Amino acid sequence: MTKLPRGLSGARVKRALIRAGFYIKRQKGSHIVLRRDEPFAQVVVPAHRRIDTGTLDSILDSAGLTVEEFLKLL
Repeated sequence: MTKLPRGLSGARVKRALIRAGFYIKRQKGSHIVLRRDEPFAQVVVPAHRRIDTGTLDSILDSAGLTVEEFLKLL
């Protein structure tokens, strides 16, 4: 099992999710809501300098991505 990367910014996570088929639905403050229609998934990515590993794990779980798939998208 591959470990989650540390110290990723919200912008990098957002770009990787866009490569995975997500699009920006809306943004309010420092939280960006991304959505994918097929298969349906919606995630909230904080636009912070660094995202904690627990938050990143929750984002990947909601997006239906494994750590390996996410690392390929980076």
